[in-house]
Amino acid sequence: MKKILLTTTGLIALGMAPAMAADLAARPYTKAPAAAIAINNWTGFYLGAMGGYAQENTSDALGEISGGFAGGTLGYNWQTGNFVLGVEADAAWADVGVRVGNPALAAVETRIRSMGTVRGRVGYAFDQVLVYGTGGYAWADNRLTLSALGVSVSDSQIHSGWTLGAGVEVMFAPKWSVKAEYLYRSFQGETYFAGVAPIASGTLNLNSVQVGVNYHF
Repeated sequence: MKKILLTTTGLIALGMAPAMAADLAARPYTKAPAAAIAINNWTGFYLGAMGGYAQENTSDALGEISGGFAGGTLGYNWQTGNFVLGVEADAAWADVGVRVGNPALAAVETRIRSMGTVRGRVGYAFDQVLVYGTGGYAWADNRLTLSALGVSVSDSQIHSGWTLGAGVEVMFAPKWSVKAEYLYRSFQGETYFAGVAPIASGTLNLNSVQVGVNYHF
């Protein structure tokens, strides 16, 4: 009986040996970690698109100017440590204005058709996130239209001024970033229909918010 038990135990052991060897040879499966976004620094040129909404800071006699805009951005950053310095220019088609009255009877309309800025930027980078302040020169192409009994006359002027604001930009993929920023724009007054019936405009102040996407070279 003892001999039969020993023989049976030996056969079972021999049968299990290949299975155990196969289990020992198999390597456990581990999922490869997701590739991290490689961000060396923010230095370099970038090109992008942006759009947003602007609204007059204080209403004037014509009412509150408001509307949207969309355009493009070009800039360059220098990074040293965590600090980022840069210059940026943008230009946008705009439909920011207001109309009072009925053009078939009598109406006055003022409308910004394009605007832009040239600004410096000073920021602090937390790897993929850049928080910054910005300020510089601002301009706006505005058209004033007077209508009476279905007849209209218009004059356009370029208003110059300044802008200050702040924003945040996030690198969401290699060479690609998205941003959101607030800008306060103040434009000096201009004279319309000079030499005929001069109309002096007052200072125009706008609050604007915009978002954009940039490609970094």
